[in-house]
Amino acid sequence: MAEENPGKVLYTADEIDAAVKNVARMIISEFPADSLDSLAFLGIQKNGIPFNERLLAEINEITGKTLESGTIDITMHRDDIGMRKTLPVIRETNIPFDINERIIILADDFLQTGRTIRAALDVITDYGRPDLIRLAVLLVCGSTEYPISADYIGIVCPTISPDKKIEVEWKEYEGADRVIEIERAPATKDK
Repeated sequence: MAEENPGKVLYTADEIDAAVKNVARMIISEFPADSLDSLAFLGIQKNGIPFNERLLAEINEITGKTLESGTIDITMHRDDIGMRKTLPVIRETNIPFDINERIIILADDFLQTGRTIRAALDVITDYGRPDLIRLAVLLVCGSTEYPISADYIGIVCPTISPDKKIEVEWKEYEGADRVIEIERAPATKDK
């Protein structure tokens, strides 16, 4: 369950829902009805999963098509894997379809630095060679550290100060859909 008032709410459940619908419409507008079957969706563990599932539900509602979907975990492909003080949680990668010669829609909740997406691209290419990869995100905030940008964006939020961070909360995990701004924990130096 989410903490009571852990930070400033930037976007509400209604705004998140509208953003998901908008991203679904953008995807549908790029691909004609006869090419939708070549699309397959991959949600990035963990917070990309609810976004991915909602995109698929919205596309199904609009088009009547049930598209293939899977999940990927980027943990072992992260560039900071050896720099962490604790062992990371490794989640399931489940790609129940052949990604070769497919159009992959990679779905995540938040694009900020681009590091997660860089790792996700490594995971995808470990499984095969799609014809095209598009990136759909609920939220973009700030500028990326890598030359990565999203193809479909639900919400563009203003840049935040370095002492704050943004978190996307989903009702599936925290009990409510919202985007919040919270104080960043002070950095501690190892001795």
